Amino acid sequence: MNTFSAAQRSRVTMLDVAERAGVSKASVSRFIGEDRALLSDAIALRIEQAISELGYRPNQMARGLKRGRTRLIGMLVADIRNPYSIAVMHGVETACRQHGYSLVVCNTDRDDEQERQHLAALRSYNIEGLIVNTLGRHPDQLRELHREMPMVLVDRKVEQLHSDLVGLDNSAAVHTALAHLEEQGYRDVLMVSEPYDGTSSRIERVSSFTSEIIQRPTLHGAVVETGAELTARLQAFLATPGPGAKALFCANGIAALAATTALRELGCRLFEEIGLIALDDLDWYPLVGSGITALAQPTEAIGASAFDCLLKRLRGDDGPVRTLDFAAQLMVRGSTQLKSVQQHPS
Repeated sequence: MNTFSAAQRSRVTMLDVAERAGVSKASVSRFIGEDRALLSDAIALRIEQAISELGYRPNQMARGLKRGRTRLIGMLVADIRNPYSIAVMHGVETACRQHGYSLVVCNTDRDDEQERQHLAALRSYNIEGLIVNTLGRHPDQLRELHREMPMVLVDRKVEQLHSDLVGLDNSAAVHTALAHLEEQGYRDVLMVSEPYDGTSSRIERVSSFTSEIIQRPTLHGAVVETGAELTARLQAFLATPGPGAKALFCANGIAALAATTALRELGCRLFEEIGLIALDDLDWYPLVGSGITALAQPTEAIGASAFDCLLKRLRGDDGPVRTLDFAAQLMVRGSTQLKSVQQHPS
């Protein structure tokens, strides 16, 4: 068995293989392409042996460009450090692999200029479609790309972009969270959200929270944002008398981490003095106190469905724009089980 370095393999050309096998370059092209059946068994065997002996590796990118197919899918994410983004990306990548596509991921790091540069780079890579999970601060550039290829949005709407959208049913998730807290006896609920920053999913969750509170007369609710003032705001919430047992509703995993850290800084006994429920279900939730009750997003399914929508468009589906809203699953743990929290009559 011959072994070759990457540099040696890169120097081997299709012509080298043809000369070693004693066939034409066109025959080698057929062998490594989709026309192998046109070759006789004897010629195919000679080419196969020559490829093995020389350690030849065809340039798949060049072949794809020649055919007008690269089998590359682009994905633009706002923050690759966000556990939600990582989980969805894994679902997209798995689906890509199952259908013979490769995924090119670009992280904007929530930076407008990075987003602009990445969009230009993705176009130069000749991607066949694009999955977008950003704020869409460059709608003109996105619209221009959308004229060239199908595009699917994940979690966040871009109002100027008429594309399929895959994400969570935010209204239903908020309803489930507040119904659970109310059933458990909590009456004073503070929602903790990351700054809105134009992110449609955050805005939808806060809007749904406000509407639900109005419809539930036994509950009192308010909203705070993560940031430098969060610890002080939580301290004030704990110290201010309310209509009953207090709980936090964290709008995503990052907000849950910020809130839990702040509560520890305040010396709060988790979760005796205050309850907590969080959107997303991260690996560390069961490890904090008696475990954090969560609304788990089906991130793998969201990612796979985003690719499935894209694949349908790539195959010619020109039907109306569609929105796929997935339901969250309630995972009950100790953080919403009233124990030593003093309950007040409703």
